Amino acid sequence: MSNPNFVYSGATFLRFATYAELQARDTRVFEANEDLTQAEIESFLNKASQRILTQIRNSGWWRDYQRKLAGIVDPNLLPEVDPDYILARTQEFKDLNIYLALHEYTYPSIADFGNPDSAEIQKIKFYKDSYNVLFDEVIEAGDWYDFSENATIELADKLASIVNRVRIR
Repeated sequence: MSNPNFVYSGATFLRFATYAELQARDTRVFEANEDLTQAEIESFLNKASQRILTQIRNSGWWRDYQRKLAGIVDPNLLPEVDPDYILARTQEFKDLNIYLALHEYTYPSIADFGNPDSAEIQKIKFYKDSYNVLFDEVIEAGDWYDFSENATIELADKLASIVNRVRIR
């Protein structure tokens, strides 16, 4: 089962977002740096996607999720996050992929670190902040993974990490 919203090579997951989606998000990076190639950007997106999956696996939310739904207590036995089972919030995962690829790989490859006021340094900070806010939002929602592997996300698959308590009078 491959998620049609993401990019695969055969049955192998490559990345959440496409080159065109990243290019549409920040066209100026390509206008100012014509030597950035599609292959290079796709490589950045691939690395960023794997890093996102690793960050989710290392999160407290994933440990709690696996403990609650699979009874896994030992963190060494936690399974990998399978992108095939990310069925909701797919646009958020694409955005995460783009933000991480831009701030962690693309802009650092072209930035002038000798000038802290350069546009590239400012964009690294902007995309890093955007990534962190969105990552926290996705993790806190806890409503995007099909734990039961039945191609739907049911109430039993969801695990919000923050629950707002409302006092009703």
